[in-house]
Amino acid sequence: MAVAAVVLLVAGCGSTPPTVEPPAPPTPSEADRAVDAGRGEFTVAAGMNDTWNAVGQILIRLDGVTYEMRAQMLGIYTVRYRGERFIILTRALLANSERKGLATEVGALWLDGKPNNSPAALDLLKQLQRRLPDELALIAAGGRGKPKH
Repeated sequence: MAVAAVVLLVAGCGSTPPTVEPPAPPTPSEADRAVDAGRGEFTVAAGMNDTWNAVGQILIRLDGVTYEMRAQMLGIYTVRYRGERFIILTRALLANSERKGLATEVGALWLDGKPNNSPAALDLLKQLQRRLPDELALIAAGGRGKPKH
């Protein structure tokens, strides 16, 4: 009986290595992706608080944008633009092996939380994407603070 148990134990320890699936090719991090508002989001190399403040400063000065509400803890602004009501979201991204510094994703959502890729949202995101670097530089230099609504 003991011999049978040892034989079964040794048979279970076969010398053929198990088949291992090759690792999936690495996917680019959020910061390394091409910045493309066509997906309804883009990434900036800045912290979430500064990005949220900069987005607010831009929104209140953009023609055609009606600012309705903000919630800094959630990183959101609710706006009306080109006949649509939706949310602009800022979300901090975690550092990883490819991205060492601060990064924040800026995107558009419908009020139900689903991604918004409508023409109005994409247009507003493109305007934010174009204007954020200058606004973030102003904030970093101490020229602007929180939006005054």
